[in-house]
Amino acid sequence: MLEILPLTALRDNYIWVLKDSGSNRVAIVDPGEAKPVLEYLQAKQLELSCILVTHHHWDHTDGIPEILQQSNVPVYGPGPNGQQLRDNQQITLPDQKVSLKVMHIPGHTLDHVAFYNDEVLFSGDTLFAAGCGRIFEGTHAQMYNSLKKLKSLPKNTKVYCGHEYTVNNLKFAHRVAPDNQAIIDRLVHTEILIKKKQPSLPSTLQAEMATNLFLTASTLEAFSNLRDAKDRF
Repeated sequence: MLEILPLTALRDNYIWVLKDSGSNRVAIVDPGEAKPVLEYLQAKQLELSCILVTHHHWDHTDGIPEILQQSNVPVYGPGPNGQQLRDNQQITLPDQKVSLKVMHIPGHTLDHVAFYNDEVLFSGDTLFAAGCGRIFEGTHAQMYNSLKKLKSLPKNTKVYCGHEYTVNNLKFAHRVAPDNQAIIDRLVHTEILIKKKQPSLPSTLQAEMATNLFLTASTLEAFSNLRDAKDRF
């Protein structure tokens, strides 16, 4: 059984820890800082098996060099010491009975990838809870098509993204669609979680299809207008 735990980093980043119940080794996703990872490994007396990276931005990669000084493990994905990945490539986490596939999802960056299987999706800064990432290197069309790929996954897939942006994303969604009851309910629930200092993640694709306006935009033009409006929000 795969256990997934959040480590908070920087201002609002998440580093995800993947632990198979039958192993004392863990994988991590997007270590923007080394300290939370190293402290967690020491406190739990666990060993690192590998590092997964969704894209090259510093707040997802800056912890890698220091972590590698302590644990000489493979790094899969863009960023320092990363092994470049192919679309649809399958990765089996070392010493863990867990496999993840790679999906190329450009838009936020040109090298952005997601890691997924039938149960989980690590979407980095492409798909957020109730939102999507800014378009820094790619195009609106690339991001739109990347989100279409992600929403084709099974609706019960759990979504683990790179930042705690959910409240802000839902406030924007509420402004655009003020009568959407699903958005209102999710915003109220999420604000309660955040006040309790609990993560709003994981989400599910089913929840995203009900409350994420970027996934339900029917045309590229509608998506582009929505993304531009969010940039100004």
